[in-house]
Amino acid sequence: MGFLDAVLKMFVGDKSEKDVKSIQPIVEQIKALESEFEKLSLDELRNKTTSFKSKIKEATKAVDQQIIELQEKAENSEDIAEKEDIYAQIDTLKDEAYSISEGILNEILPEAFATVKETAKRFAHNETLEVTATEFDREISAIKDNVTLEGDKALWSNSWNAAGKQVTWDMVHYDVQLIGGVAMHQGKIAEMQTGEGKTLVATLPVYLNALTERGVHLVTVNDYLAKRDSAWMAPIFEFHGMSVDCVDHHRPNSAARRKAYNADITYGTNNEFGFDYLRDNMSHSPNDLVQRPHNYAIVDEVDSVLIDDARTPLIISGPVPKGDVHEFDALKPQVSKVVEAQRKYLVGVLADAKKLIASGDTKEGGFLLLRVYRGLPKNKALIKFLSEEGIKQLLQKTENQYMQDNNREMHKIDAELYFTIEEKSNQIDLTDKGVEFLSGKEDPNFFVMPEMGIEISKIENLGLSKEEEAEKKEELFRDFSVKSERIHTLRQLLKAYTLFEKDTEYVVMDNKVKIVDEQTGRIMDGRRYSDGLHQAIEAKESVKIEDATQTFATITLQNYFRMYRKLSGMTGTAVTEAGEFWEIYELDVVEIPTNRPIARDDKDDLVYKTKREKYNAVIEEVTKLSQAGRPVLIGTTSVEISELLSRMLQIRKVPHNVLNAKLHKKEADVVEQAGQNGMVTIATNMAGRGTDIKLSKEVKAAGGLAIIGTERHDSRRVDRQLRGRAGRQGDPGSSQFYVSLEDNLMRLFGSERIAKLMDRMGLEEGEVIQHGMISKSIERAQKKVEENNFGVRKRLLEYDDVMNAQREVIYKRRYHALFGERLRVDIANMIFDIAEAITETNKTANDYKNFEFELIRYFSMDSPVTEQEFEKTNIQNLSAKVYNAAYQNYQDKMERNAELAFPVIKNVYEEQGSRFERIAVPFSDGSKTLNVATNLEKAYETEGKQLITDFEKNITLAIIDDAWKTHLRKMDELKQSVQLAVHEQKDPLLIYKFEAFELFKAMLDEVNKDVISFLFKGEIPQQQQTNIQEAKETPKEKVETSKEEIPNIDERAAQSRAAGQTQSQQRPQKTETIKRDQPKIGRNDRVTIKNVANGESKTVKYKQAIPLIENGTWVLTNHS
Repeated sequence: MGFLDAVLKMFVGDKSEKDVKSIQPIVEQIKALESEFEKLSLDELRNKTTSFKSKIKEATKAVDQQIIELQEKAENSEDIAEKEDIYAQIDTLKDEAYSISEGILNEILPEAFATVKETAKRFAHNETLEVTATEFDREISAIKDNVTLEGDKALWSNSWNAAGKQVTWDMVHYDVQLIGGVAMHQGKIAEMQTGEGKTLVATLPVYLNALTERGVHLVTVNDYLAKRDSAWMAPIFEFHGMSVDCVDHHRPNSAARRKAYNADITYGTNNEFGFDYLRDNMSHSPNDLVQRPHNYAIVDEVDSVLIDDARTPLIISGPVPKGDVHEFDALKPQVSKVVEAQRKYLVGVLADAKKLIASGDTKEGGFLLLRVYRGLPKNKALIKFLSEEGIKQLLQKTENQYMQDNNREMHKIDAELYFTIEEKSNQIDLTDKGVEFLSGKEDPNFFVMPEMGIEISKIENLGLSKEEEAEKKEELFRDFSVKSERIHTLRQLLKAYTLFEKDTEYVVMDNKVKIVDEQTGRIMDGRRYSDGLHQAIEAKESVKIEDATQTFATITLQNYFRMYRKLSGMTGTAVTEAGEFWEIYELDVVEIPTNRPIARDDKDDLVYKTKREKYNAVIEEVTKLSQAGRPVLIGTTSVEISELLSRMLQIRKVPHNVLNAKLHKKEADVVEQAGQNGMVTIATNMAGRGTDIKLSKEVKAAGGLAIIGTERHDSRRVDRQLRGRAGRQGDPGSSQFYVSLEDNLMRLFGSERIAKLMDRMGLEEGEVIQHGMISKSIERAQKKVEENNFGVRKRLLEYDDVMNAQREVIYKRRYHALFGERLRVDIANMIFDIAEAITETNKTANDYKNFEFELIRYFSMDSPVTEQEFEKTNIQNLSAKVYNAAYQNYQDKMERNAELAFPVIKNVYEEQGSRFERIAVPFSDGSKTLNVATNLEKAYETEGKQLITDFEKNITLAIIDDAWKTHLRKMDELKQSVQLAVHEQKDPLLIYKFEAFELFKAMLDEVNKDVISFLFKGEIPQQQQTNIQEAKETPKEKVETSKEEIPNIDERAAQSRAAGQTQSQQRPQKTETIKRDQPKIGRNDRVTIKNVANGESKTVKYKQAIPLIENGTWVLTNHS
């Protein structure tokens, strides 16, 4: 604890003590009920659940009845304004019902928790529980082995299968677990130490909140824990008639997954919950939806899910045309050569630098040393040299000198380099020498970007005709697009070769590049680096380069979990990120005391100069501890280090297990053996998260589990997680971290005072420094990294908040279109918006002719006012008249369509009704035709009205989805292009917000116009009225789910290409087959066009007519 924290604690008091003190009275109420509940029979205990549910239903009965009545009223009402008011009332009443039920839950909390605790006690103390069989018992006995029937009795065994392992229930909640349960019900994070039984604690708030029957989600970090915990805890809930399921057992979009979400309690991984939300918002039928409204979620290992995984948005993507076209393979040999050329050159430069520094010429030696650092900062020989006395200080002094005045002198350092690397910001840039090396003599401008302003000016000064000038400019834009993409590809390949190491940042398995999570060391299946970096790594490793994809739907985990009405979590390590939890999720962290005092001995860090010394010391200590009979858990930060230590232990003939990203499937087995006498386990710093290492009496007597950390992680909570593996439930144990000045954290962010101190003390090789002040200094370095990482996550969220506001609007519209009940209100609003826009635009311009034309174009109707009335009436009244006339016209049109379709529907139903359940009816607006699927029986019973409702749904969904996909692509492009604003001293986020708003406004306007235009013009083609056939299920679009690994936002600024580059690159990708019904017209052919509004005709060249025709004011009548 820092000095300031100590002072604040003195005056304000300890927060964790206050939190626990506020919960303690509730815990006392629960404990007071224990003796009363012990006297209950099993049937009486089970009846408690029924009475709780009845109490909640009774409390919300009046509000629920009001909602039902209002829904019926809205369905029968034809008045759009009244409908809108009713739906607003319904939404308010739903919020009221939720508040009432929450009040009841708080009231019954002590009894509900006592019920769960007593149930756990009965299972722990009895091998079989005999109860009166209910319908639920009969259903569950058919699928679960632990429930059997004997006449009207059901027998519940206390032993069952949990994810392939037979378990016998032996757990009963103790007091601190009750505190944790109350904190989670209150929507807070319970920080509980390892071994304190978080999985059992969750049963308390899960049971309580499941009583409302609105669904409770328990979210885990991986599918093993989801499947294990759902099976392990299920009988406690099922005994009380609550259904439990796990989404990870079932296929996406399946009936089984829908059933899992309809269960009272649903377990699953964070990714699957998020992807199901996105899939639901891509569905085209209410029957395809799997999720219910988001009610309450408990997130297990909440820091891992809401902090670590929050950097990576969930993405559903699909193929794009020419997605397999790229230059990674073509440029790979050249990049490989330039990297090798720079490496060879810098090996010599480093040797020269060492000689000059040794001879006392620190000026020239420092100059060359900085050149090596700028060219290959991860070079192992350089890292080793920097750990020597005074060398790092010399490098920093030289760097500061050349960085003065905005890097004015840095070009001298970079002059002989092919490329430069900024390791801290993950940036890489080609130098002029590098461009020359890569371009070769054949095409010296191969990588040189044209100066657009100068080149356009040159073209304009050539005195060419308009057509030739346009062609020249198009050629210039094409060249710019190709070269900017080529340079981007090159940068990503350079980054792949120099900054991303195999078996550290990623592994290659099954001919695929898989990212290793820096926090957990686990493989992150389905996650890809963004912006072409993953493809670059695939090219480097000579594996299949996956095709480029287009985003169809995306959301960050932050915005997904913020949708729940109530959110809570549990973990052993949350307090270091308490500020972030509050700022982003408004989640308070409550530190729950341990059941027994922690007996673990946490020692100060041991700091060495080099990694070699450090690893030798680690192996010595591990060998000694293992021989003493203590199990040892070695925490590492990468696959490479775990394999190095494994080889060193093999040389010493020390038996051990290895758990890393390559062997992650063996995690549960390896962790289970980790507590055995003398067992050595090499694992990541987050080893076995969600599983406990249990110790025998002999091991406890020998001193318990020894934790050896081989490196300090960037994040303090990851180190705390590793430490927490030892000392569970008062067990003895120890933890010791080994650090070297060559470690990434120390190299990039470590305090220079440590290096100076070691130099001043003149420590020899192998000597170590250990002091509390050193450990504090390392923690300060970790805080710097945590602050930086929080900044990155917050920035990502700020960008996604913009998207989220748009996403909510679109998904709400989709939902209304999908169910149809509020669609008429949306359509009325669209008609009003367009009527208002037409009126305002034309009234301002005083253009009655165009006003008439636009009414025909969008509403297929004549003007409801004369020219004189148009001039006299104000905009507001005019808009109202247009809206009323348009809406009346729309209703008449829909009734007419229903009347036209009904005879055909009647004929099909009466003659072939037994053959078809759904039919497809073709609708056309004169240019496009859409088959509308409808239920034949409903269409017949409603005399065609159901068909019209389905027509409205289909059109709205199709147009919204198409526009949204295009908009997402534009938003991706915008996000890249705005990063250029940093060069103009502007905030990219502000520009992004403004531009995104304009893009979204334009998209909504276009959607409104397209939907309304089709609805007004759409009708069943006369010649096709008999062409009604059975509706076949639409094949689902082939999509992929992935989590994109986002580099930090500042880095994206350096990677950005010019704003228009992606658009010009993607322009030719839309391929449509057009059947011509007239001869082809050449650009210079003369054509006759006619003004739609005033009937004026004129003859012009076709290229001049194109913009007028596209504008809709003129039509083509003849061409010669």
